[in-house]
Amino acid sequence: MAGSAKPDQLTKPLGTITRGTTGVNRLRRSDRWLIHDELVTARLLAASDPLVVDLGYGAAPWTTFELATRLRTVRPDMRVVGLEIDPQRVVPGRDGVTFARGGFELAGLRPVLVRAFNVLRQYPEAAVPDAWATVLAGLAPDGLLVDGTCDELGRRCAWVLLDRSGPLSLTLAWDPFTVERPSDIAERLPKALIHRNIPGEPIHALLTAADRAWARAAPLAPFGPRIRWRTAVEYLRHEGLPVRAYRRRMRDCVLSVPWSAVAPNPIPAP
Repeated sequence: MAGSAKPDQLTKPLGTITRGTTGVNRLRRSDRWLIHDELVTARLLAASDPLVVDLGYGAAPWTTFELATRLRTVRPDMRVVGLEIDPQRVVPGRDGVTFARGGFELAGLRPVLVRAFNVLRQYPEAAVPDAWATVLAGLAPDGLLVDGTCDELGRRCAWVLLDRSGPLSLTLAWDPFTVERPSDIAERLPKALIHRNIPGEPIHALLTAADRAWARAAPLAPFGPRIRWRTAVEYLRHEGLPVRAYRRRMRDCVLSVPWSAVAPNPIPAP
């Protein structure tokens, strides 16, 4: 089986205790994306052991239970384990969800999917590669990692999808009715990108292009922000940007691109 039967309580957790801020339904946008993304659902359905880890769920486990409920619409036998490095946050399990102490080492588990939201945001940028490498090494062979960040109400979200080969894509998702322009998501970029939103970096170029396309689509504003954003996305594609096309209608504004389109420029050697 791909996953261990239970967390290894003898494994020393890797990481540091963070603030643990959480809230009911805060991660709804990333959850909706997970249950509709073709790659994610294919990996979940193909797994011999459909084990999912919610890494660093915070001071309360609401979002872990929500994740389990939503993922079970894809596969009813999904097993979900919430891991927290702070032992005082580990709570009794219920509704088929268990909790344990653990960090980037995943408590010895071998999940097919790890969600780590608002965890690395509280680490220095230099810590990201090692944290990614540690989590990826602990995944099942076809496992995936979602490293994301969102605001306190979950209206502005961004996440990187990774597998054992490294980062695959960046996705930005936001509430159509409370965000004025795409670049407002910059403050919630994942740690690997948030300090790279400066001229000359690919992520800055993407957000600048998104704002430009959004402004160009302004005549469609009377039809609502969702219609306006769909048109803006078409403008981005016409400019040659590799923006993913979604076949289904999205309730959120979503911008997803391959990681190669936003990967940070190498830092010059001193």
